Amino acid sequence: MVLLRHIPFLKAVFLHSITAFGGPQGHFGMMLKTFVHRRRDVTEQELLDFNAFCQLLPGASSTQTLTLIGYKRGGIPLAVLTLIIWILPACFLMGGLSFLLQYISRSALHTDIFKFIPPMAVGFLAFAAWHGTRIAVRNTVTVVICLVTLMLSFLFFKAPGVIPLLIVLAGFVTNLSSKRIPQEPVQPQKIKWWNIWLFALIFVVAGVMSETARVHDWKTRRPVNVFENTYRMGSLVFGGGQVLIPLMYEQFVERPLSQTVIRKNQDRKEFVVSISKEDFYTGAGLVRAIPGPVFSIAAFTGAIAMKDRGPTQQAWGAVIGSLAIFLPSLLLVLFFYPIWHNLKKYAAVYRALEGINAAVAGIMIAATLYMMHDVTLRGLDAISIVSTLVMAGTFTLLYFTKLPSPILVLICVGLGFII
Repeated sequence: MVLLRHIPFLKAVFLHSITAFGGPQGHFGMMLKTFVHRRRDVTEQELLDFNAFCQLLPGASSTQTLTLIGYKRGGIPLAVLTLIIWILPACFLMGGLSFLLQYISRSALHTDIFKFIPPMAVGFLAFAAWHGTRIAVRNTVTVVICLVTLMLSFLFFKAPGVIPLLIVLAGFVTNLSSKRIPQEPVQPQKIKWWNIWLFALIFVVAGVMSETARVHDWKTRRPVNVFENTYRMGSLVFGGGQVLIPLMYEQFVERPLSQTVIRKNQDRKEFVVSISKEDFYTGAGLVRAIPGPVFSIAAFTGAIAMKDRGPTQQAWGAVIGSLAIFLPSLLLVLFFYPIWHNLKKYAAVYRALEGINAAVAGIMIAATLYMMHDVTLRGLDAISIVSTLVMAGTFTLLYFTKLPSPILVLICVGLGFII
């Protein structure tokens, strides 16, 4: 009965979930308009504080910010409901898209109408890389971190664990100097670290079960691996969906082609989770056309990873992907927020974030170059030339106009039908 008085708020969350285009930056502007200026659920300062806190955490920042608005209004029950209502439309659409792709007959259409969606996705990533670099790279240290990360992540893009390792090392490097954001003389309160035990327990158990499933070649290996892979990425991603997408590309597209992975799995019936390059690029492009969090691409990747097992297993793949990608965000934000006022007094947090942001910028540039080579630089044929123009045009329109993402997708689908 207590939740009944929050129905108008939940209705506002649902309307936000089906109209919020533009990624975290666009989402924040819409939250400011809806939940601050119109509904007054939180003050502008509270929303800014929520957003600053969520930038320090891995996971979906706009999702975490909205979850905190629900938490502030009605505690954990309302926060969980807010999260579910926010992610459900996007996850349903992306999971549904994985089924739709199977019934689009390229031979019946006499063309691949999605062939210009991949270069459009690269254009979005290039714009995100440019925007992220402009914000994160502001001094000599961050320039060096960005360049080194760019080079190493490009050279070792297929190597498992390289991207998370680079992010951690970058945070360590910027903590070597005590001059950056000096420690304020504030007496910190005692922190109860048991709050993150559940998050860590799931992380460890999922990792152990995933490896056990691989070694013993379980029949249920695929869904276990999908959960572990996706939960791990949801736990380690700093920088939002534009960083999640290249991480997923490395995990699901490039890593299965590694000779090391092939050799470790050659005697097993159940192979490593793998998604074709074409399917991944289509999902990465079309996720920009739907409202809601970019992290909903996990519903698509989870479903595609299970599509050879039939519709029921494919639907479960979408559910597993959705749960695994958003669960870390929920656990981290709800368990860490009560101690946020302690954490934000520690200079080390901000020093680490400076390096992390610079590394993220380098990773995005490297991912853009890597994906650009696959998508647009394939020769001098008409399709390659148009693909290059689509990528450049997407970046230009994002930079100079406020054209909605769905319009860009429709333009690219139209080009695919015509050319």
